[in-house]
Amino acid sequence: MQTSPDRHAYPAHWEADVVLRDGGTARIRPITVDDADRLVSFYEQVSDESKYYRFFAPYPRLSAKDVHRFTHHDFVDRVGLAATVGGEFIATVRYDRIGAGGLPATGPSDEAEVAFLVQDAHQGRGVASALLEHIAAVARERGIRRFTAEVLPANSKMIKVFTDAGYTQKRSFEDGVVRLEFDIEPTDRSLAVQRAREQRAEARSVRRLLAPGSVAVVGVGRTPGGVGRSILGNLRDAGFTGRLHAVNSAFGDEQKEIDGVPAHRSVREIDAPVDLAVVAVPAERVPQVVTECGEHGVQGLVVISAGYAESGPDGRERQRALVRHARAYGMRIIGPNAFGVINTSPGVRLNASLAPEMPRPGRIGLFAQSGAIGTALLSRLERRGGGVTGVTGVSTFVSSGNRADVSGNDVLQYWYDDPDTDVVLLYLESIGNPRKFTRLARRTAAAKPLVVVQGVGSAPQGHTVRATRLPHATVSALLRQAGVIRVDTITELVDTGLLLARQPLPAGPRVAILGNSESLGVLTYDRCLAEGLRPQRPVDLTTAASAEDFGRALARVLADETCDAVVVTAIPAVGEGAVEDAALAEALRSAAEAVPGKPVLVVHVELGGLAQALSAAASTGPQAAPGGRRAPAAAPDAGTGPAAPSSPAPAAGEDTGAPSRLIPAYPAAERAVRALAEAVRHAQWRREAAEPGKVPEHDDIDEKGAARLIGRLLARGQGLTLGAEETCELLGMYGVHVHRALPAPDAEAAAEAARALGYPVALKATAPHLRHRADLGGVRLDLAGEEQLRRVYAELTELFGRPEELRPVVQPMAPRGVDTVVRAVIDPAAGAVLSFGLAGAASQLLDDTAHRLVPVTDRDATSMIRSIRTAPLLFGWRGSAPVDTPALEELLLRVSRLVDDHPEVVAVTLEPVVVAPHGLSVLGASMRLAPPPARGDLGPRTLPAY
Repeated sequence: MQTSPDRHAYPAHWEADVVLRDGGTARIRPITVDDADRLVSFYEQVSDESKYYRFFAPYPRLSAKDVHRFTHHDFVDRVGLAATVGGEFIATVRYDRIGAGGLPATGPSDEAEVAFLVQDAHQGRGVASALLEHIAAVARERGIRRFTAEVLPANSKMIKVFTDAGYTQKRSFEDGVVRLEFDIEPTDRSLAVQRAREQRAEARSVRRLLAPGSVAVVGVGRTPGGVGRSILGNLRDAGFTGRLHAVNSAFGDEQKEIDGVPAHRSVREIDAPVDLAVVAVPAERVPQVVTECGEHGVQGLVVISAGYAESGPDGRERQRALVRHARAYGMRIIGPNAFGVINTSPGVRLNASLAPEMPRPGRIGLFAQSGAIGTALLSRLERRGGGVTGVTGVSTFVSSGNRADVSGNDVLQYWYDDPDTDVVLLYLESIGNPRKFTRLARRTAAAKPLVVVQGVGSAPQGHTVRATRLPHATVSALLRQAGVIRVDTITELVDTGLLLARQPLPAGPRVAILGNSESLGVLTYDRCLAEGLRPQRPVDLTTAASAEDFGRALARVLADETCDAVVVTAIPAVGEGAVEDAALAEALRSAAEAVPGKPVLVVHVELGGLAQALSAAASTGPQAAPGGRRAPAAAPDAGTGPAAPSSPAPAAGEDTGAPSRLIPAYPAAERAVRALAEAVRHAQWRREAAEPGKVPEHDDIDEKGAARLIGRLLARGQGLTLGAEETCELLGMYGVHVHRALPAPDAEAAAEAARALGYPVALKATAPHLRHRADLGGVRLDLAGEEQLRRVYAELTELFGRPEELRPVVQPMAPRGVDTVVRAVIDPAAGAVLSFGLAGAASQLLDDTAHRLVPVTDRDATSMIRSIRTAPLLFGWRGSAPVDTPALEELLLRVSRLVDDHPEVVAVTLEPVVVAPHGLSVLGASMRLAPPPARGDLGPRTLPAY
């Protein structure tokens, strides 16, 4: 049969891996002419009922004509996608563009008919929902804006797929068929549905790795020692509650078990399901192991093996092939080059890692890309916990190694509604998807404190990350905006994590200090001031104070309504031993329990055992989580919307009636106060996040006119820096007005410009090396007349060179005020970022700039202005007049709206913006346009490409 060639080449960018509802994975790709046999095999495995629902009639087999029609696509008007597992189809979807009168179209119609078919064995896994997202994205790319679907009324599952997608629909019933019509442009509701499904699916995919019912360790040596044998021993010693299997191809027929664990030569020989395989064989043998695991139905892999991207280009290609291979079988990977995973839940007790000892069970979730850092963190948490099981222990631990597949984002999805985790600690050497990470972090931090150490240097060689042009300090500011508690060292990570795990959030910054060392109290007071807290005068109990004296003093200050938190400083009495430490710990614990809504910290010197005694002072009953909330037995049903965390952190100062709590102890005042300051800032962020503010509407904005102007300008080329007139025109459409500046190529032109603008005027050199550098003399202000203007013009040209080098302009004088700078930039990894700071070398040198992700709310604009260190200059510092900060907030909101409405605006700079006591003046502006970068967060759900 003669066929016409495809109108478009194979669209490889439509290929994607997705996580399904049950946590497994599938690959979505376009259907091609080479898929005829797969399509026939797939159709044979579909039930007669499903076939009837698809074709509205008995249709036992596909004809040759059908096979040709369903595999030959032009990838424009006719598109088919398949979901595959193990290379075989499990579901298909297609659209056909509809022309006039409902006929097939070959022109620019924006409507298409869509239809699905899902293999019965895979129904209920969310395959159709994932395919709908992807076929809608493909259709939008090809100019289609509306889908129609005809469904039999009895096909309730397919009707539900369409109605639950979140698109605005129109439904009708005619000739016994339900007809659905809906626009496929993303909406707030469709994105919310998509992200809720993403959260549930990714959380379940991680849960399959962390709570397996059976584990096979592949690469267990026949003699003691070696990685595989060590991991098997760690699993056994931890008391893993599921079934264990040891696998080594070198085992002989006589090898029935090893260390009491059944031994097998291959995963294929295991006559029972295997949920998780821990792979510890040389890299060249891993592909065979992955095939065996995939064919056996293993759900996930922890790949300890090294020799991948961390070893160079060849290893990077091996890593890509590994991920591609595993996902083809529906498996997810932690690793390669991973340290392993741990789950301390009594119902699991999984230590599938190289950690020789199982950490104490507790309420902290720990993620570390580096195995060495992960080991250090586990060790420090163990030492600081004093050997007590409870909130200071670990719920789950993941060390992702090269992070080829499962990342910190995936584990955040799991911890978000994990009932066993109250505090999340992450050591990140890189952030693969900053836009998604900040979105997930904001949601998680609103329920559970999230503390992060982020590496400053370049990402390790084994990690694939999106390039970002943002400085590290800017990324840190954006993380803080998302509620992340950003610390600099793993010591601070542990210090802050222990406080948040053991104590409630403070209601404010007011700190009481008491203890038996006047000097230690003064040091603590000074550190509180340095961290922006509001300490009260230290209460000195003297070195003669007894445990009862400490207890009474603590009870007294906790009862004071002007106190939000207490730091107790203690040095051991000479000659006293562990008995006194225990008595003091019990006295402090008893007093703290009487007022459970206020955090208590202890600063102690290295002498004595007070830290251990404080941990041992916890009650031996059921362990309470921070603020007294107990861990629920199970996570609630996720429902159709974003799952609500089952154990949210208490509101700051909430009295939850805790039966007991552990008081964290610190060996230095600065460490305790730094942790407390982070808790105070996080509590403030959480209060503000409860009322996030609004993105205000502006009636005077001409969004459509701006879009038309941008379209005309971009027609000139792929990217361009706008001229002054074009910049002013576009900004004016958003209510941002720039003071006129007329070119002055010679003294006569300068005088003519001044006459047109009206005196007094300013003469400015706009050459790049002199722009905004008044300190160099390139800006002359308050020129009252032509004679003065001509004299200054001559001075500038004498000092700095010819006019064509200076590019001088004349501008009318603006009211005096504070010079500021407003910028916006589109970063390909993080998204649109708005920045604000004061103008001048000092602010630049100190990097005193505030950053917020766009769109900026009214609360964001207010906090931006107040968050920079030089903010007092805006509010009447040393008797100067306060400037018009509401006008400045309005400007920030308008610039934010501009770049949010038009992602083609990839850079905006307003400098200087002179903010006066009444109003402001934008004296300089520049803008750059370019085709907008891809927005992966608005597209269909997909796993990162390998």
